[in-house]
Amino acid sequence: MHSNAATVALSGPIQPLWRDRLSLLLESTGEGIFGIDMDGCCTFINRAGAAMLGYEPHEVLGANMHELAHHSHPGGEHYPEHTCPIFNAFRKALPCRIDTEQFWRRDGSAFAVEYSSYPIVDSGVVQGAVVTFVDISARRNAEDALRRAHTELEQRVEERTLALSEALQQLRELTAHSHSVREEERTRIAREVHDELGSLLVALKMDVGWLEKRLGEQPGRAPDAAQAMREQMQHKCRNMSQLIEAAVDNVGRIITDLRPSILDHQGLWVALDWQAHEFVQAAELGLDWSMDVSAAQPVPDTHTIAIFRIFQEMLSNVGRHAQASHLTIEIRADASDITISVKDNGRGAPLQAFDAPDAYGIMGMRERARHLGGSLEITSQIGLGSSFNLRVQLPKS
Repeated sequence: MHSNAATVALSGPIQPLWRDRLSLLLESTGEGIFGIDMDGCCTFINRAGAAMLGYEPHEVLGANMHELAHHSHPGGEHYPEHTCPIFNAFRKALPCRIDTEQFWRRDGSAFAVEYSSYPIVDSGVVQGAVVTFVDISARRNAEDALRRAHTELEQRVEERTLALSEALQQLRELTAHSHSVREEERTRIAREVHDELGSLLVALKMDVGWLEKRLGEQPGRAPDAAQAMREQMQHKCRNMSQLIEAAVDNVGRIITDLRPSILDHQGLWVALDWQAHEFVQAAELGLDWSMDVSAAQPVPDTHTIAIFRIFQEMLSNVGRHAQASHLTIEIRADASDITISVKDNGRGAPLQAFDAPDAYGIMGMRERARHLGGSLEITSQIGLGSSFNLRVQLPKS
């Protein structure tokens, strides 16, 4: 359309009606439109195009358009006229449509532009070119913003993927550690059953065999010998009774290790009290004990064992690593929350040690707390001990 209009403008006298219509067409469009002759000088320009460049239309007429608005690349380096696609449109008869360059305004600022350049032909001879252009700064900004958002999204996806991969690896390691601990516990229990209960039962079996043999010999003994043997058998029975008591104690200890019966019979608070005092007595530690559960509501069974195991692991961590001489334990509970704090005066550790990939005990406590919808916070300072703070929000009844 633009080349035909330009051809009409150069092909002969234009009737006033057509000239007015052509002017109205040029002025009614929001695109910039200008024409150039073979020297690259402006022959016409509409008001929208002049305004985008920061000029009035009459200020542009006759000016070299490349030197006026297309003289430099986006980076500021000189843009040679002979490489400009606009001029190639008429000098080499190569129409073009470009959206990767910029035009320069009167005030020295630049804007992203999309332009088309078509040769003006009169009687088979190229007379110049007509150029249409639009400011695509907003579109370019939107594209840049979209590109940045896409890059940021890719980066976040990569970070999340990496974090997920690390979490998955950590979960695998924690699972493997849990299996290892379970197998070690099974091995320990099997060893106790075999070494202690097994030896006790073997001794009892031998004693029973001895008693059976001696009882069978009793009818043939003289009264004095029979009485002496009865005294030996009574002594043997007392020894067997002691062996049975030891076996019962071993069975009770193994059962307590698997699941303390005190949890089922007397509840969580008594179990925590018992566990804390058993631990400090065995470890020979001082203890500041504080428990306020007067406003506590009944704790669900799923929470009871998990909280007890977390508390056991807190104490176990103190026993393995803290080298402490004193513990401060505070337990608080009301209708909605349970908080347990275990502080020691041991050697402490850098906080990153509690996030180490092989800190399986810490990971296990955190996973149990998270499963309950709670949290475990750890603070520690080298030389000043460590503090474990568990908070569990109870489900509403």
